[in-house]
Amino acid sequence: MTTIQTLNKVVEIAEKRRDEALGALGQMQRELRVAQDQMDQLQAYAQEAEQRWATRSSVGVDVALLMHHRQFMAKIDHALEFQRGVLSERAAFIERAQDQVHVCERDVAGLRKFTERKQLAVQHRLQRQDQKNTDEMALAIHLRQSLARAQQEGIRT
Repeated sequence: MTTIQTLNKVVEIAEKRRDEALGALGQMQRELRVAQDQMDQLQAYAQEAEQRWATRSSVGVDVALLMHHRQFMAKIDHALEFQRGVLSERAAFIERAQDQVHVCERDVAGLRKFTERKQLAVQHRLQRQDQKNTDEMALAIHLRQSLARAQQEGIRT
């Protein structure tokens, strides 16, 4: 395997790692949307429960019902706080995943540029070798022609 082939394989591996990082980021973004949907549902449910309570309490309630409502709302508040933690955690995961994607993309770009420079160096080396071969061939032809002319001039004199 030539150096260029090896470098192309390394670029391919780096691209695969980048694609995997992008896939992981996409999955985390989907999970964040699901968590946000759950948060929205909890908030809507809490608002709905408060509205029902406001309607019901306007006609009067006993102490047991009031205590039950407070316990129920405490549980909803706990669920909301828990979901805020989930959202915060998901956002942190996404930030780290985005950082990983940036690192992978930087690696891919650097490897591509390095590979491109190596390919150009090989092309320049081949062009110089071709030019050298052409120059040597031209010199050999010129020397043969000069020798042939000299021999013909020597015969004529």
